[in-house]
Amino acid sequence: MSPYRNQRAAALPARLSRSWLLVSATDPSAFPAALASEADSVIFDLEDAVPAEGKEQARHDVVEALNAGASAWVRINDISTPYWEEDLAALSRVEHLRGIVLAKTEHPDHITKTAMMAAAGTPVVALIESAVGLVNANDIARAPGVFRLAFGVGDFRRDTGTSADPMALAFARSTLVVASRVGELPGPIDGPSVGAAGEELAAACEVTHSMGMTGKLCLDPAQTDGINRALAPSDQEITWARELIAKHDAGATVGDGSYLPRLARARKVSELAQTYGLWNR
Repeated sequence: MSPYRNQRAAALPARLSRSWLLVSATDPSAFPAALASEADSVIFDLEDAVPAEGKEQARHDVVEALNAGASAWVRINDISTPYWEEDLAALSRVEHLRGIVLAKTEHPDHITKTAMMAAAGTPVVALIESAVGLVNANDIARAPGVFRLAFGVGDFRRDTGTSADPMALAFARSTLVVASRVGELPGPIDGPSVGAAGEELAAACEVTHSMGMTGKLCLDPAQTDGINRALAPSDQEITWARELIAKHDAGATVGDGSYLPRLARARKVSELAQTYGLWNR
């Protein structure tokens, strides 16, 4: 296990990661703190957070950190840039790379080409950041090599002129949820709520959860714990699931047609709660 990662996050499968912490690759001194945070997954960012003149140094620093034992994802530059190929060439030889986040994914072949250029078996998260990417979401979700979809809210809003109002973004979020189901992927990762804390962050996470998304990007390590709690089963859900499973195991008879779906939901809550270390809390 990497010396940086907290034990819980290191053991958690990325399909169940709730908090995805982006950390700029321009400042490698920030890597250890990010990797020791409560983030389920950490992403070293070579794209938006790095100016053109700093790409080469940032790429070198990311490779050095990964080879030194840091276990992280890396957001690479989009396929239309010259940096895309350079990023993939450098990452194809590193250790401890958890996967790649592909910026500005718009077509399924963006994923396929990235997966082919990366080391065999490297998972690729498709970051959907434009109207074109959203329209092609179903095909992207079925592209060979895709692992999960993520929503780049900021760039999507710039591309479409959409406001930050949850109602204005509901169609986009719902489209990614449906596409993920069509592609048999884990739930999609929502975009960040920059600067949000406390009740504001909780409200943003409630939007994420209610839309059917199961992860959330963030830029601040202080947000990770709040995201993890908000996107995990609540105490009330765990109590309900425990009671229903106990009654079923004790031989309770099947009631109406809602019983089996409720039992399946209770077992899912139980599985998630145990994975997140909440079942016996």
